Amino acid sequence: MSKYLIKASYSPEGIKGVLAKGGTARAEAISKLAAGVGGSMESFYFAFGSDDVYVIVDAPSHEAMAAIAATVTSTGALSSYETVVLLTAEQIDAASQLGVDYSPPGS
Repeated sequence: MSKYLIKASYSPEGIKGVLAKGGTARAEAISKLAAGVGGSMESFYFAFGSDDVYVIVDAPSHEAMAAIAATVTSTGALSSYETVVLLTAEQIDAASQLGVDYSPPGS
């Protein structure tokens, strides 16, 4: 399974829904959403600042995360949404061992 960070902010209608049913209801809904694509939610945090929510999800594929993103953003409850692929230190070690044939622009 791969790990993903979801960064999102609520629209005015979305935050009304959070206030009506509470933060734990949102965390439970996202946990169920992740399970529905064969994944799991590792953590869910509300935050101050440019994003309202940070969620870490384990998912079986990028396609599963694309399905989550499409489903969630289609509701209009969010004003912004971003999925960030997370990599372990070991994955970066493996990447550093791959040979890449590349020429920068102008060379």
